[in-house]
Amino acid sequence: MEEQEKIVKSEEEWRDLLTPEQYWIVRQKGTERPFTGALLHQHATGTYLCVACGEQLFSSAHKYDSGSGWPSFWQPIGEANVEYHQDVSLMMRRVEITCHRCGAHLGHVFEDGPAPTGLRYCVNSASLQFDPGE
Repeated sequence: MEEQEKIVKSEEEWRDLLTPEQYWIVRQKGTERPFTGALLHQHATGTYLCVACGEQLFSSAHKYDSGSGWPSFWQPIGEANVEYHQDVSLMMRRVEITCHRCGAHLGHVFEDGPAPTGLRYCVNSASLQFDPGE
């Protein structure tokens, strides 16, 4: 897959593009309350895209019910589609995941997921849009 050009916008442009909740989560690194996200119980076949730029991030084939209260995946569509950052906020050490293309905050990745990766990509519903495809 060919790498797409990075998207850079002003905060005002992001505010105009996103809902207040989406802006708070993807631009200000917020977190939706557990068990409240619109995509938590989405079980249809399709692709989860970045709400800010449309980058393909996760496949429904890699989604599972982690019981955490957020949509969870055991791997992204491609390693190049997400970036990893050390997050030491809230007196914890975690690994934040962001969209490679636009820098949108997606959530965090943890090492308590299922085989084959053992990873749990814990993602805010508000940072994603679901594309059922054809």
